[in-house]
Amino acid sequence: MSRIIVIGSSNTDMVVKSKKIPSPGETILGGDFLMNAGGKGANQAVAAARLGGIVTFVTKTGNDLFGDQAKHLFDLEGIDTRFIIKDLKNPSGIALIMVDENGENCIVVAPGSNASLSAYDISDEVYINDPSDVYLMQLEIPVSTVEFVAQKVSENGNKVILNPAPARQISEDLFRSLYLITPNEVEAELLTGIKVTDPISAEKAAEKLLMKGVKNVIITLGAAGAFLLSGKTRKIIPVVPVKAIDSTAAGDVFNGALAVAISEGRELEEAIIFANRAASISVTRMGAQASAPYRKEINP
Repeated sequence: MSRIIVIGSSNTDMVVKSKKIPSPGETILGGDFLMNAGGKGANQAVAAARLGGIVTFVTKTGNDLFGDQAKHLFDLEGIDTRFIIKDLKNPSGIALIMVDENGENCIVVAPGSNASLSAYDISDEVYINDPSDVYLMQLEIPVSTVEFVAQKVSENGNKVILNPAPARQISEDLFRSLYLITPNEVEAELLTGIKVTDPISAEKAAEKLLMKGVKNVIITLGAAGAFLLSGKTRKIIPVVPVKAIDSTAAGDVFNGALAVAISEGRELEEAIIFANRAASISVTRMGAQASAPYRKEINP
């Protein structure tokens, strides 16, 4: 099995459950309050570690209680935390999350120290690797950092997976450095200008991403599964229906699981089946990292 190097954000999630998500200007009475470890990078690192991946996590936290607690939790998960940087100027990232009775959510993130993670912060040791090692990144850290890492490691032959979330524009150079991109419908529309509503529009968006230089495309479609465009393969890979109670971090669990399967040498179609199983379990649980399943739950 190859290593998985996750470079991304670490946040503390503050979650309120309510019957519905309020409209602008509306105040509603919520229900339970939860405070959980989160951040897309951290969620994906934890998901990958729980599913058997050999994970190194690179992130930047504040010099505060939230940052210290996050590192402690990563250590408990067996994640290599040697390259976590402590920011002496900015606080750790925070996410405010509302979850309705159908499991849908809305999220606002105050990035804090995540926004200051630069290419200069990352130790040269992170790039001392085997060409089979897999790099997994997202967009809750500066795009310039993602671009630098992707170009550097792709030139060494490493596979770079980008989960382009939250939705942001990225450069043509970054597209060309990617082995795989994994947008959801909203992110795919922003990157291609094509509104993704069904398998036909998903295929058109995936084709446009391929034309930008990405080698493989997976567009996640929530309960409808995931669309894969890779070589001659273009198909929807469905999920097993479940009763969702919280979709927070479902995409992160999917990406972490996907990285594990790829690090094990699985073909993309098989990797998506594995990732779909993991994500389906996660939406039946509350929280971000807390919802990530263990390997024994995927392969009992």
